[in-house]
Amino acid sequence: MGSSLGTLFSIHTWGESHGPGIGVVINGVPPRLSLTVEDIQQELDRRRPGQSKIVTPRAELDQVEILSGVEQGQTTGAALGLWVRNTDQRPSAYQEMQEAYRPSHADYTYDAKFGIRSVSGGGRSSARETIGRVAAGAVAQKALTQLSPGYRCVAYVKSVQHLQAEVPALVTRELVDGNMVRTCDPAKAVEMIAAIEAIRTQGNSLGGVIECQIHGVPAGLGEPVFDKLEADLAKAMMSLPASKGFEIGSGFAGTLMTGLEHNDAFYMDQGKVRTRSNHSGGIQGGISNGETIVFRVAFKPVATVLREQQTVNREGEDCTLKARGRHDPCVLPRAVPMVEAMAHLVVVDHLLRQRGQCGSWSQK
Repeated sequence: MGSSLGTLFSIHTWGESHGPGIGVVINGVPPRLSLTVEDIQQELDRRRPGQSKIVTPRAELDQVEILSGVEQGQTTGAALGLWVRNTDQRPSAYQEMQEAYRPSHADYTYDAKFGIRSVSGGGRSSARETIGRVAAGAVAQKALTQLSPGYRCVAYVKSVQHLQAEVPALVTRELVDGNMVRTCDPAKAVEMIAAIEAIRTQGNSLGGVIECQIHGVPAGLGEPVFDKLEADLAKAMMSLPASKGFEIGSGFAGTLMTGLEHNDAFYMDQGKVRTRSNHSGGIQGGISNGETIVFRVAFKPVATVLREQQTVNREGEDCTLKARGRHDPCVLPRAVPMVEAMAHLVVVDHLLRQRGQCGSWSQK
């Protein structure tokens, strides 16, 4: 099963939603990097369940343990092992799913591929698997702030269903975390929260879009052809649970423009090459150009809804299923740190690859 990501900075995640816990092994962490449990915990706290009234009430503190790779507050260069115990498992809530397939979930496809599946919580298909990604992303972020001063990555909810946020010129972590839906528009947050609360009372769910800005990425990251920076970002984001779309820069809206309108004109700014617009989203020819990287990820409505639905069982017989358990009515608020974590992991891997291949970046 594909549970690994990265070339030089690589991660391997493991564990199931209702098993003993979730873990990640990280290889390629630079030595002598200052790292504490608190550095990782603050990101997991943003991802964990039960943090507000619009997310799943599952009572997990998601407390991380560092098992290896750190000595006296510094990384040693050896493999870093991180572990989070599950403390509020309720497999009994999934008994009906032993035989019946949940619509639009991974139940049927896992059965079709492996002939066996983890029924409780969906096992590896559960969003709880992302604990390992977010923990590893916190380590990647620490490395990036040391290796590339000025690096800053912030994601935010751009839309919930038809509700669109206005994006200010400056988006900060404090602005985004200042409301429980994690949008960049405090006024629109009120409407978004109300919509999520309303859909939850109906036993239903909503989807939307998360936008991410990555500042301070030097020009030169990314590889020609298959390992383009946006290709690896797309793969990382599309590997997240419930993700259904990815676009960078102008994205699909760029198809409505002409070439002259879409081209990002170059100019010199204090000896540095810049672009007057950023329709490319900070990446051209698969390689970063030094401008802000901007991309968006579409997340579908959560598949598990607390309403009776038509389905089939493992014998191919028609039946109905009404899910139980504790589920998010909208994945977006908790997906914001997931998107940031995956961005950190892709950027740090390409940064190390660039240094290994070229030693430093062109100063043109």
